[in-house]
Amino acid sequence: MKTKFLKQLILFVSKSSILVGGQAVIEGVMMRVPGAYSTAVRDPDGKIHTDRHDFESITDRKPHLKKPIIRGAVSLFEAMKMGFQTLQWSADIAMPEESENVNPIVDALMTLVSIALAICLFFAAPIALTTWLFDKDQDPFVFNIISGALRIFFFLVYLILISLLSDVKRLFQYHGAEHKTVYNFESGKSLNIKTAQEFPTQHPRCGTSFMFIIMIVAILSFAVLDSILMLFVGEIQVWMRLIMHIPFMPLVAGIGYEVLKLTAKHRENILFRMLAQPGLWLQNITTKQPDDTQVEVAIAALESAFGENLDQYSGKIFVAEAIG
Repeated sequence: MKTKFLKQLILFVSKSSILVGGQAVIEGVMMRVPGAYSTAVRDPDGKIHTDRHDFESITDRKPHLKKPIIRGAVSLFEAMKMGFQTLQWSADIAMPEESENVNPIVDALMTLVSIALAICLFFAAPIALTTWLFDKDQDPFVFNIISGALRIFFFLVYLILISLLSDVKRLFQYHGAEHKTVYNFESGKSLNIKTAQEFPTQHPRCGTSFMFIIMIVAILSFAVLDSILMLFVGEIQVWMRLIMHIPFMPLVAGIGYEVLKLTAKHRENILFRMLAQPGLWLQNITTKQPDDTQVEVAIAALESAFGENLDQYSGKIFVAEAIG
């Protein structure tokens, strides 16, 4: 049961990675670099296992998918698919006994239940509560600002509550280890535990910032969508908003992706720094200070992902456009 819970949690908070980055997995870290990704996990006996795969994005094979906004939705889908694969492998290594007893049907049902709960908590509840508190024909921009604020509030409460669980705390420590390792790589300094531990756990281009940006973009996007819908149907019911909003999430994610890229490109601009700041505050919840053994795993993942190509990057300074 613990394995199922952690898998659904990680998938829920997972996000796309660009250039160098990844995500925390069960007792480990997945790192993605140009052309490959690798997962490193420590087993119950303390041994680190790595699993590396070459990777070519579908956007490289089909250039029309590289167009702005579309590429963001595609990247999010690829990251989710990669997340499923790496999570299953990490569970098999970190919790072999539990993984042996996993029923695929129960696992699939758990996934469906998790998706349904996420829709209820972060879509249906804010919309229903805003509809109950205010008139249904409320100005769409005001309505979506209120429902968006409630969505952010529910999300914060959710993160704070789950962060109290010991297993989730370890997950967030691995998230911090991932950030420290990427910082170490970006700096051009020798990649090692001591150097990595000198860096903070918060990273300005973390996918947590991506999630917050998506919530802001959703407020504006859904306000425009509701305005158009009201022209045709007049008063909007709760079920109408759900039916219209959920299918447009890939579009919202695509717009959020472009905004995140802009914050990375113009990171010295005060406006974009302000836009990225809430994501940094949010990382006070989603990242924790890792111990040396966790940083060791994150470094192993990055070294494995680069393979023989790591030497050509050593000593050079880089900027990861977005990380996990």
